[in-house]
Amino acid sequence: MGNHIASGVAITAMLLSNVAYADMLTSVGPGEGQVNIVAWPGYIESGETDPAFDWVSKFEEATGCKVNVKTANTSDEMVALMNEGGFDLVTASGDASLRLIAGKRVQEINTDLIPSWSAVDDRLKDAPWHTVDGKHYGTPYMWGPNVLMYNTEVFKEAPDSWSVVFEETTLPDGKSNKGRVQAYDGPIYIADAALYLMTHKPELGITSPYELNQEQYDAALNLLRGQRQLVSRYWHDAFIQMDDFKNEGVVASGSWPFQVNILASETQPVASVIPTEGATGWADTTMMHVDAANPNCSYQWMEHSLASNLQSDLAVWFGANPSVPAACTDGRGMLDAAGCTTNGMDDFDRIKFWTTPVSKCESQGECVPYYRWVSDYIGVIGGR
Repeated sequence: MGNHIASGVAITAMLLSNVAYADMLTSVGPGEGQVNIVAWPGYIESGETDPAFDWVSKFEEATGCKVNVKTANTSDEMVALMNEGGFDLVTASGDASLRLIAGKRVQEINTDLIPSWSAVDDRLKDAPWHTVDGKHYGTPYMWGPNVLMYNTEVFKEAPDSWSVVFEETTLPDGKSNKGRVQAYDGPIYIADAALYLMTHKPELGITSPYELNQEQYDAALNLLRGQRQLVSRYWHDAFIQMDDFKNEGVVASGSWPFQVNILASETQPVASVIPTEGATGWADTTMMHVDAANPNCSYQWMEHSLASNLQSDLAVWFGANPSVPAACTDGRGMLDAAGCTTNGMDDFDRIKFWTTPVSKCESQGECVPYYRWVSDYIGVIGGR
């Protein structure tokens, strides 16, 4: 817990003053022979899961940089691995990236060394989860919503509210949702509760689900404590969640498009929706460790990651949105404009992207910082 407290303090300090980091590379030299990446499941595919999805092999052949991947299921796990060291890159979501920057675990990126930087979506180039004081600490990779995944045999029509996972209710099949829903096993899920309350308890005055004063925060925790009575499992492993939908009677949960796509490809009765309250979401950034042992291979990978054919195929595989808009239209990969629309390319403004909660917040004087989210969500899951 001390590390989380230190992270919260460091983030606040970062917002108040400049911090020094390692010098950026000024040129890319020969590759070191390998690059070690911490990534979300499904993000770095080499054809082992499905031969049609491989954006590693040709990179390795072209550069001589062998790609070694360590998958992580939560942002906290990613932060812990980067704190331990031994990795060059991480595909960090917004609830981890500011912690990594403040903790000096990642270094500023020289965008001049990434020729495809100009192709990045303008909505992402200066995004606050990887840009501090005008400096970029990573390369945008992929973004998408935390969707409501549901069983289409139970819900003949798509549910229009997150209430099916937050409030005890009778589902369309005449049975209670108790014991048949899941919630995400991560402190950032408190934001999902806050997002729900923005619509259903407007008197709380929540303007950002990541900037909560004590009253707003307490209301979110109380909602989650009530949800605890409904939840069959707090999920963090995408593949276990898929198994629960197939074999354990789970019928509704917040999820990623990744699980929805795979289950649908297996002809399982699942679909997804962004309910009327909107959704939280993630915009992930490839960030380089401050002590990366393989910086040249790292820069080569970041450039490779912005290739429109990689972005296109990854978007199809994960059900998410490319950080390079050309991937939707140039025909180099599997994606097309209709696929981008389906994946939510036009829903950017409906998504409340993960970001690290800090005490000195923009919307109000004082907010509950992330280290509190960590300890209190552990309490919620434990029934306290």
